[in-house]
Amino acid sequence: MSTLSVPLTPELEKAIQKMVKAGVAANKAEAVRMAIKFFSEEQAIQDVLKSQKEAREGKLLTGNIDELIEQI
Repeated sequence: MSTLSVPLTPELEKAIQKMVKAGVAANKAEAVRMAIKFFSEEQAIQDVLKSQKEAREGKLLTGNIDELIEQI
């Protein structure tokens, strides 16, 4: 596991302390890991929703996958 030092705004520091104080996270490091995981999951959900919207709008790729890859 690697360590990363990141400056935080006072608001972010308070949010992390609030998570720890409420028992949501055991410590500051866990609170940050949880926040990053939540963000990653939220991004994945947004990607799926965007794909569904594009499919409804008819913005689909069809055809041979190898040929499509070559076009990209």
